[in-house]
Amino acid sequence: MSLGLLVAMVVIGVSGVVLLVHLTGGSRRARLADEAAARARFGVDYPDPAIVAVHLTQDGDAAFLALDDGRVGIVAAVGDRFLTRLVGAADLAGAPRVAGTTLMLRLRDFTWPGGAFTFAGEGEARAVEALFAAPGRRA
Repeated sequence: MSLGLLVAMVVIGVSGVVLLVHLTGGSRRARLADEAAARARFGVDYPDPAIVAVHLTQDGDAAFLALDDGRVGIVAAVGDRFLTRLVGAADLAGAPRVAGTTLMLRLRDFTWPGGAFTFAGEGEARAVEALFAAPGRRA
């Protein structure tokens, strides 16, 4: 078998597998439909904390939940699944910053260090920033 034919077979095979995965929904990203979905997903991993308020990102790929004990719950899409985190003051790698409608958040967690989250308006982004600066937060 010639090298050219082998390369063509590999390229076509890999492309076919990628296309098949995409067409069967394997490349679909998880989304939170509304506040109830964020509450329910967070409650699966953390059933005890009482949720005071929910702030969804503009495209529904993350939610920030104000908890009654001063911590912040986070539900974020990672591929077609969600991860949840319970964040206290000691978990922050620096103060969150808002630029327009985008919140930049850095955590000390090496498995999920945070990221940039875009909200529908600057007021919503500032409200989430304030959750992390609330006085009396527990670590």
